Amino acid sequence: MLRSLVAPRPAASGFSSRVALLFALLLLVSALTFGVAPAGAQSAGAGSGSGGDAVTPVEEYAKQVEELKKSYPDLSKRIEDTTRTIDELSDVGKARSEIEELRGMVAGLLGAVSDNGTVSQLGAKALAHGRAKLKAIEQDARFRPEEKEFLLDQWRKLVTETERASEDLESARKEFADLLRTLQTREDFIDELMQVRRASEALAVIRNLTREIRDASTKLKSLIGGLKPPGV
Repeated sequence: MLRSLVAPRPAASGFSSRVALLFALLLLVSALTFGVAPAGAQSAGAGSGSGGDAVTPVEEYAKQVEELKKSYPDLSKRIEDTTRTIDELSDVGKARSEIEELRGMVAGLLGAVSDNGTVSQLGAKALAHGRAKLKAIEQDARFRPEEKEFLLDQWRKLVTETERASEDLESARKEFADLLRTLQTREDFIDELMQVRRASEALAVIRNLTREIRDASTKLKSLIGGLKPPGV
């Protein structure tokens, strides 16, 4: 019976192996506590035909251990996951890489919306194209008068709308560029804010693990409290 209760199982690693050893020891202690009875009591039990009753508490305790094992969350995996998460959230290099990534994005955007950047030239290009088409239509003799007038009217409207759109784009470009420059001057503060966020996440992970360990401890205390011989 004892061999069957504490029979070797496949080897586990880290915390898992220690949990498995703990349960095996609990079973062994319960067997020693409940199973060893005085010789006279054993012979009397044998004579009365109730010899099997002596191991009933052991079997019952073993059942409780198995139920406890099943009811436990995978605590060892939780601990490993928490350790890995805390390591990641505490990684200064990774935090630095995040701010460097942000810095690169800001620099790229600022280059595009700067005074001589790509965006500043878009409106001018569109406006130059519209004005060129308007001038070309005025000098084109392929169309009948009413057709030319219609085309000229359409291009005049387009040039007017393009001028307005170019002014709006220029205003938006300047505002965005100013905001990006402000962001560049606050990189250190942003870096600290990001580290605060990572520390808050680590705190939440620690609290979750603490709650699970306390729950496991409560169950284990209840189990250990049952380590008493019958009648005690």
